[in-house]
Amino acid sequence: MIDVLVVDDDFRVAEINARYVAKVPGFRVVGRAHDAAQALATVGREEIDLVLLDHYLPDRTGLSLVQHMRQLGHRTDVIMITAASDVTTIQDAMRLGALHYLVKPFTFDALRSRLEAYAALRRTVDRVGGSGMAAQEQVDRIFGALRTTTTAPPQGLPSGHSLPTTDLICGVLHRAAQPLSAHEVAAQTGLSRSTAQRYLRHLEQAGRLQLTLRYGDTGRPEHRYAWVSPR
Repeated sequence: MIDVLVVDDDFRVAEINARYVAKVPGFRVVGRAHDAAQALATVGREEIDLVLLDHYLPDRTGLSLVQHMRQLGHRTDVIMITAASDVTTIQDAMRLGALHYLVKPFTFDALRSRLEAYAALRRTVDRVGGSGMAAQEQVDRIFGALRTTTTAPPQGLPSGHSLPTTDLICGVLHRAAQPLSAHEVAAQTGLSRSTAQRYLRHLEQAGRLQLTLRYGDTGRPEHRYAWVSPR
């Protein structure tokens, strides 16, 4: 099993990410941390294989934490999971050795593909001899293992629907504390209300969202959508 530490200052997001990890065969969550100090203490106390790390932490940034971990000799692998999408932060993550960088909001499939690629990397390293010497062909195989993260588009996506937009809407819904209307989804994603409504209707029909009705003073119910966790 690959032991994972989930680090996010938002308790609810950390729990969602942990549940996602638990659904991927071969991975188990052995801890959650909500600031850098907790994360560092856990890494120092337990055998952690992989840290899923947010960048925006209350006591220091995630990248500052990675740098400090390396200075202390911790070689724990890191995948960044953060809303930080500026190029400078992404480049700094690469230079500090983050193996992947996943921008919030994201879907379960997006995280699963990164975890599966990470598992493939570990298997490849084991096959070529662990800490031994590697020939160029084996080096290429190790680096190539991390490039297997492309997620195939879901079958049956209607004409005019794109995978990035679908992922964007799914990310907003699974992070929401309560059901959202098409207007609220549009406001959070930057999409038009009609586009948001079209995607929401498809996702609800596909069983990925749950539809509820809220009645107001006008007599016409408002459609509200809630994320259905993958089984």
